[in-house]
Amino acid sequence: MNDNLNLPSNVQASRRWRLILGSDAIEANPDARGSEAGLANRRLRSLEALYQPTRSGGLGRSTPGVIRWLDEIRADFPQAVVQVMQHDAIKRVNLRSLLLDRTLSDHLDPDVILVAEILSLAPTLPDSFQDQVRQMVRQVVEDLEQRLAPATQQALWGRLRQRLPQRHPRYRDIDWQRTLYANLKHYQPHYGTIIPEKLIHRGTPPEIRQDVLLCLDQSASMAGSVVYASVFASVLASVSLLKVRLLAFDTSVLELTSLLDDPLELLLGMQLGGGTDISAVLRYGLDTIQQPQETVLILMSDLYDGGDRQLLWRSLAQLLASGVRVISLLAIDEMGVPSYDATNADYFARLGIPTFACTPDEFPALISEHLLV
Repeated sequence: MNDNLNLPSNVQASRRWRLILGSDAIEANPDARGSEAGLANRRLRSLEALYQPTRSGGLGRSTPGVIRWLDEIRADFPQAVVQVMQHDAIKRVNLRSLLLDRTLSDHLDPDVILVAEILSLAPTLPDSFQDQVRQMVRQVVEDLEQRLAPATQQALWGRLRQRLPQRHPRYRDIDWQRTLYANLKHYQPHYGTIIPEKLIHRGTPPEIRQDVLLCLDQSASMAGSVVYASVFASVLASVSLLKVRLLAFDTSVLELTSLLDDPLELLLGMQLGGGTDISAVLRYGLDTIQQPQETVLILMSDLYDGGDRQLLWRSLAQLLASGVRVISLLAIDEMGVPSYDATNADYFARLGIPTFACTPDEFPALISEHLLV
């Protein structure tokens, strides 16, 4: 039997982190002078302050104590671990009170999880704190954009170049009729033949779907994914090959295309919360798409729908029948694990709709595959 099943959740969490970080092998020793032992002891104290407060006094509301703890974990733990521990600490020390205490909030390390929670609180914060919120969101957005923009543009252009006709085609790939017409001026009377200077490939360049309609779910269940999705949208809009529109939806639909060139304003313009009606955005899209055969609709959602499932499926069928191609980009939670309605995802996949979840770093390669005809 697993003894952990009978332990409180905070003790289980502490034990897991000790196993991951290897601190079980070292006893806490305040007099340790070795760098490795000292680091292990600091890590152990930080873990106990968060997950075993009865042993070490805990992570209370004392501003100096929380500041010291935030600075120590940033110095002693890998970045990925810092994000998880900070997220757990926020659950214990009210986030709103952290933000309202400027001394504390200056020591928070902004990440996607924190930004998602900040955005949900933003409407309740005093106007005097909006600049501080904006600065924290800007830092995360700019970091994501720097990672994603070059990779996405490179992936799209790279796949295009792979499928373009080669400059010097092989013999069996030459379009002889077009080659002869193109080289008539190079006819050589002495030899009674044409010596071509330009060989034309029989293939045709691939087409890029010029029109992209992004439909972004901004319901309460999408908090973490909305941060990524907003940056995805702005990055795609920066690719000159594409004409991108953005619709944000919950139970209503909001056009946000005008904000695509500024991912920060786009994210701050989101209204996280409420329910979900996917069929509403699909019907709106169908009514406003001008060239269905030249359009890709990318639905960014966890597919948890509060409306009529049959209406959703009928709306989807009408969209596909019109000639629009659909891609379903599923949500991932704060730990990077896909989170979605399996019934709807299975139905989408059976209709031949590319339906997948991906991490931000995988997004450029995967999305470029489906934007090329």
